[in-house]
Amino acid sequence: MIEYIRSTGDDVHTTTEPLDAELLDSIQPAFVVSHGYRHIIRKQILDRFPSRAINLHISYLPYNRGADPNLWSILEGTPKGVTIHYLDEGVDTGDIIAQRRVELSSEDTLRTSYAKLQEALCDLFRREWAGIRTGRCDRRRQEGTGTFHKSKDLEAVRHLLTSGWDTPIASLQSRTDHRQ
Repeated sequence: MIEYIRSTGDDVHTTTEPLDAELLDSIQPAFVVSHGYRHIIRKQILDRFPSRAINLHISYLPYNRGADPNLWSILEGTPKGVTIHYLDEGVDTGDIIAQRRVELSSEDTLRTSYAKLQEALCDLFRREWAGIRTGRCDRRRQEGTGTFHKSKDLEAVRHLLTSGWDTPIASLQSRTDHRQ
């Protein structure tokens, strides 16, 4: 996505560190685009970017907010997909700009499902970026309560990942189907 944004003529600055006023003052970004960013962006930062701070998330919100969304969509049988949404003070709770459902195959593993979701997210972003940056994109509130998981929730189901991230989706579905 970085290369795509650069190809549109926009400068890109990346960080894995928490955003703070000093950094923002030094680079003066027009937008905040969060993708795989492991920090919550605080209100005082978001207030600087009204309708210009977005997140790219590999879940079909409001399902699977938070950590490990592709895993939880499989374990809980929730919709699989990707979402671009505005950032707000919550975790993956902002208004939706665009979404796309993604079909996963029983041949997929957690790793290949992640790759498919990332590919769909990149495609959706390329389609929507022009409208986002000009403020001419859709915006709708999230509906329903959905689901949410923290990183620590993975520990309770780690035993199901018999081959780590190469665990086949089919084996996860069969192990969770009998419990429902």
